[in-house]
Amino acid sequence: MKTVLSSIAAPSGSGLMAQDNIQRSLEAIRKYLDMDFAYLSEFSDEKVIFRNVDAPGFEHVLKTGDEKDLKDTYCKHVFDGRLPRLIPDTSREPGAMALPITAQVPVSKHVGVPVVMPDGSIFGMFCCIGVQPDDSLRERDLEILEAFAHLAAIEIAHERDVARQLRERVDVIQSIIRSADIHIAYQPLWRIGDRRPVGFECLSRFPQQPYRPPGDWFAEAEELGLGVALELVAVQQALAVLPQLPSDMYLAINVSPTTVLSGSLEPILANVTPRQVVLEITEHAFVDDYTDLLSSLSQLRSRGFQLAVDDAGAGYSCLQHILQLRPDLIKLDMCLTRDIDRDPARKALASALVRFARDTGCRIIAEGVETEAELRTLHSIGVAKAQGYLLGRPMPFSAAMQIVEGADPSAEAEEPCSPPASMDLADQMSAASAGR
Repeated sequence: MKTVLSSIAAPSGSGLMAQDNIQRSLEAIRKYLDMDFAYLSEFSDEKVIFRNVDAPGFEHVLKTGDEKDLKDTYCKHVFDGRLPRLIPDTSREPGAMALPITAQVPVSKHVGVPVVMPDGSIFGMFCCIGVQPDDSLRERDLEILEAFAHLAAIEIAHERDVARQLRERVDVIQSIIRSADIHIAYQPLWRIGDRRPVGFECLSRFPQQPYRPPGDWFAEAEELGLGVALELVAVQQALAVLPQLPSDMYLAINVSPTTVLSGSLEPILANVTPRQVVLEITEHAFVDDYTDLLSSLSQLRSRGFQLAVDDAGAGYSCLQHILQLRPDLIKLDMCLTRDIDRDPARKALASALVRFARDTGCRIIAEGVETEAELRTLHSIGVAKAQGYLLGRPMPFSAAMQIVEGADPSAEAEEPCSPPASMDLADQMSAASAGR
């Protein structure tokens, strides 16, 4: 018995693995009992659905997915007690001989036990059938089948739990998509030389509790096949303020290559002014084939939309994006800007990227600027634009517009961002970072 039961793995981490485990257990018990069929059935209304079948050579008789009327099978009669659970020879069992299925298969021996779920409900039956009688079958064989049925119940319960959790996760994402319940925060992008914001990066915020970082929401949506739909909602929410944005400013919206390739972005961008929108490619994973992506982006860029590549200096995939996509803007990752004033290696790499941008006709924006010294160093190596907590945290659009108008930002802002223009650069940055 130990040898037979060892063929079943512990409860699995996915529905597919659960099905594999059940299938392996059917094969093991069929061979052990010298049977021709082994199956797991599910009771559904007045039907028996054969969820898993192991019947090599008899697939024309019974296969996975087949359905039969409950009253015409052994399952119902065994479950109701009209037939014994162990039948070594059906010819000696009048109740079995009265069932048409006995002659159709034919069924000469049968062992079947109910599959009882952990909550006490009945899922169906775990059964074995042979086309030749076998008087060697004993109660011990029935006990082994019961053990397999118990393990199958554990697998099914686990599979159901995984499916329930999956449905719940999908329902949450779909609810966000239907209600467009995404808040957009706008982080200012500053031109360092004249201390003027030239645009805003649009950043998604999810109000759902418990709080999770935006990246987690998008990653989960992608995992569930809803990534494009969720991104499109975020893009629509972000661009809704474009009519209120000064004509000489732009919004940077984050889009993944998958969303670009979906073709669903073009209708959203159909009626916006291209020079006021920068498409910021956010994908961190390596793109296997840039051909289709370049084709889709070229159509958008031909209309006047600009392209930015995020997180420059953060890894190999981003460098691939830069080389393959030839963006209009390259955004230095905060791993380069952080402490750049004190780290010669960071300064050297950032300077190299600035020279690369100059040679290829790109522009550089530094992300994650948090100190005056970082800002001065970036400006000294030729970085003309920057963003970061020193210059302004993400904020509601109303606060963003107060920055543009030169007024103090409202209390809604996550961070004060626009000091009076009369201050020198160092004083401005100090005021912008106060209270962080």
